[in-house]
Amino acid sequence: MQKGASEDEIKKAFRKQAKKYHPDLNPGNKEAEAKFKEVNEAYEVLSDKDKRSRYDRFGFAGVDPNYGAGSTAYGGGNPFGQDIDIGDIFNSFFGGFGGRSTRNQNAPRKGSDVETSITISFEEAAMGCKKEVTYQNVESCKECKGTGAAEGTNLKTCPDCRGTGNVTAQKRTPFGVVQTSQACEKCRGKGKVIEKPCPKCSGVGRIRSSRTVTVTVPAGISQDQILNIGGHGNSGYNGGPAGDLHVYINVKKHEIFERKGDDVWCEIPITFTQAAIGHEVVVPTLDGKASYTVHAGTQPGDIFKLKGKGIPHLNSRGRGDQYVKVTIEVPRNLTEEQKKMLTQFDKSCSTKNYQKRSSFFDRVKNLFKD
Repeated sequence: MQKGASEDEIKKAFRKQAKKYHPDLNPGNKEAEAKFKEVNEAYEVLSDKDKRSRYDRFGFAGVDPNYGAGSTAYGGGNPFGQDIDIGDIFNSFFGGFGGRSTRNQNAPRKGSDVETSITISFEEAAMGCKKEVTYQNVESCKECKGTGAAEGTNLKTCPDCRGTGNVTAQKRTPFGVVQTSQACEKCRGKGKVIEKPCPKCSGVGRIRSSRTVTVTVPAGISQDQILNIGGHGNSGYNGGPAGDLHVYINVKKHEIFERKGDDVWCEIPITFTQAAIGHEVVVPTLDGKASYTVHAGTQPGDIFKLKGKGIPHLNSRGRGDQYVKVTIEVPRNLTEEQKKMLTQFDKSCSTKNYQKRSSFFDRVKNLFKD
């Protein structure tokens, strides 16, 4: 990740790494768990403008409290300047003086969100629909009720942390010895260890499952929009609520219609005769067929509007309009008789029948006038 990376680039990189190392996808993998924590800590710094500014200027030293903790090597002051409060950085980044966050692992926590996508037709996006969505999520193991312990066994107090969930350690730095407090690795901060793992979830307390839910797609939704279905994500921890389901919308291209905002555009071909003398044509719309009278003298590229025949406004009243662009098809494969008739017709016309042509050649004459 470059220093000049944008917020969107940072968020994209975080989501990719977080998904890769998420504990739910790497059960029992301590290395992945450690990486997941690092990714979250890095994102916390990079997504915070103040912390990121410190990191850009001073590197990890700008956000690591071990640099300068208890130091007098710089005259008892801050070696990075008066605008940097190392204690403040430490508290905001790690969650408390002396080490990384020691959040209570037994407290209720919301489950993580999950993502999926569906593909719908142009008409379904315009007018709304209901769709069944099947996706993968992580749920609490029903056999052990999420404890990870086999039926009939109990959780024991962790011998390493003696049930506190935290262990202390000393770290020698260039500025002296710093005592840190961090989550116990053996029990993962819970203070309890499993005597006999649940055979169904292998002691994890959570299992991956397939789930199907019916979602209501609102009228007017567009490509790449996201539907949020609350409480249908991964199960929470320790009685916490489930995360959400994010459904990404893909809309198929239409053979006739094109969407621009909430307006619908299409092209309709008519004959030279219909354009010249006027004609009633049938126009396809989202509501079915509609009649429209093309006025006499319609030109190629002329556009007419069908008010209120566009896409419904998302979560609002009213609709966009439909715009129809006229294309005039020149006849091919004419018979000799047809050619003669057209030649006679052309000879019968005068400059008043072709105003644009007459005006153009007048300008050409003026351009090359001696």
